[in-house]
Amino acid sequence: MEKIQLIATAPQGLEAVVKRELIARGYQITAVENGRINYEGDLSAIADSNLWLRTADRVHVLMGEFTAMTFDQLYRRTRELPWEKWIPVNGKMLVKGKAQKSQLMSVSDCQSIVKKAIVDRMKEHHDVDWFEESGAPFTIQVSLLNDRATLTMDTSGSGLHKRGYRQTAGEAPMKETLAAALVLLSVWKADRVLLDPFCGSGTIPIEAAMIARNIAPGLGRSFAAEEWPILDASVWKEAKKKAYEAIDYDTELKIYASDKDPRMIAIAKENAIDAGVDDCIKFTVRAFDGVGLKDPYGVIITNPPYGERLGEKQEVENLYRQMGLSFQKLTTWSKYIITAEERFERLFGQQAFRKRKLYNGRIKTYYYQYLGPRPGSK
Repeated sequence: MEKIQLIATAPQGLEAVVKRELIARGYQITAVENGRINYEGDLSAIADSNLWLRTADRVHVLMGEFTAMTFDQLYRRTRELPWEKWIPVNGKMLVKGKAQKSQLMSVSDCQSIVKKAIVDRMKEHHDVDWFEESGAPFTIQVSLLNDRATLTMDTSGSGLHKRGYRQTAGEAPMKETLAAALVLLSVWKADRVLLDPFCGSGTIPIEAAMIARNIAPGLGRSFAAEEWPILDASVWKEAKKKAYEAIDYDTELKIYASDKDPRMIAIAKENAIDAGVDDCIKFTVRAFDGVGLKDPYGVIITNPPYGERLGEKQEVENLYRQMGLSFQKLTTWSKYIITAEERFERLFGQQAFRKRKLYNGRIKTYYYQYLGPRPGSK
C-alpha cells in the first residue's frame, strides 16, 4: 500500500512523548522538530493515529515542503501538488496560515495565493470553472518559516484533546492530552496505587484509567477525515472495531481522586461515567491533607492551584508548604506535581529529582518529579 507522509503536532516539551507513542504503534519516524513529529504510514494510519494518540494535538497529511521567497514561487509549487487526489470536486476548502522569519509575511496574501493555486489545479483536473464547495471540509495549513513553506491538511478536525467525555470542566481545566502526558511521564503502572488529591474535574485520573484499560482516546468522537472520499468508511470501521476489541476490562485498578469542592467531585464523577471508567476511580470530597492511604509505593500525580490562576499568591504559597509537610510523610511514594510556581521546590521543602518545562495552555509550568523507591526495595 502506498506510503504517505504524516505530521503529528505536539505542545512544546511533549515531542518526545508523542514520538514514543508513534513508535509504539509501529510507525517510522522521519523527523522531529519543535512542535511536530513527521512519520510514514498508509491511509489507515490516519484513522489509527487519530484514534490512539493520547498526547498529540492533531494529525496532518504533509502535502509538500519547498522554498518560497516570492508569491509566484508559492503559487507554482502549490499548484504542482496532487490536491485532486485528496479533495473531491465538491470539497469545502479552508486555508489557514502562519508565517515567521520569511520574505512572505502577509498571512492573508499567502492564504489567498494557496487557495487560488489549489482551485486552479482542481479546475484543470476536473474540467470545471466553479466549485460549489458543499461537501466534506478540508482544512489546509500553509506555514512559512525561514522562507520554507509547509503545506498540510488537517485530518483531525477538533483538537485531539477533545475526547468527548468532558462535558463540564472547572475554572482552570487542563487539556486531556497534557493530563495523559503527565501519566506517561511518571512511573505509574496499573498495578500501583494512583492518587490525585487536587483532581478538579477528574482529567488526570480519567486519563490514567483510560491508559490502564487500553481505551483508545478517540473512540468517543469523530474526525474531519471520516468524511473524506479517499478514506473508505470500512477503514474507520475496522480501526474502531480493533480499538474496542483491545480494551482491557479485567485489570483491577486502585485510582483515588479527591478535591475539597463537592461540586467538582460531582462533575468528575459524570466525566468518568462518560469516559467509561467510573468503576476504576474512587472519588472523595476531601482536603489534600486528609488523604489517608496506607498503600506502599503509590504514586501522586496532581495539578494543584497556581498563584497566577486560582486563589491569592500567598494562599497558594502556604498550600505548597503544607503539601511538602504532608507528602514527605509518604516516604515510599513517588510524587509528580505540575505548577507554574518556579519557587515550588523551596516552598515544598525538597528538591525534585527532575523537573520538566511544559505548557498548560499558554502558561509555562514545571513538572516536578520526586521518585520514591521501587516496589519491594524498601
